[in-house]
Amino acid sequence: MTWVSLIVAGLFEVVGVMGITQVNRKVSVRSLCVLIGGFTLSFILLSYAMTEIAMGTAYAVWTGIGTVGSALVGMLFYGEPKDKLRILCIALVIISVAGLKLIA
Repeated sequence: MTWVSLIVAGLFEVVGVMGITQVNRKVSVRSLCVLIGGFTLSFILLSYAMTEIAMGTAYAVWTGIGTVGSALVGMLFYGEPKDKLRILCIALVIISVAGLKLIA
């Protein structure tokens, strides 16, 4: 269950980053709720996951999910570049996170 919590925490980190983008475009109650809600839920779930998963592993996986998720959201919804080298680097992050899960 802690691994599921960690994955969901990473996804909520992406929501928080989307909130930052929304706040940068236009400050509103909705954009602030997305930002604060996303990061709050992310930190709560990360904290729970760290009760059974080693700190270094949990943080690396959480950050990896946030990094990959934010990069993909940026490419799909915000017009960020989709070049092959960027996609290769995203794939390397995914491989690294999967490797941590396999050895943890």
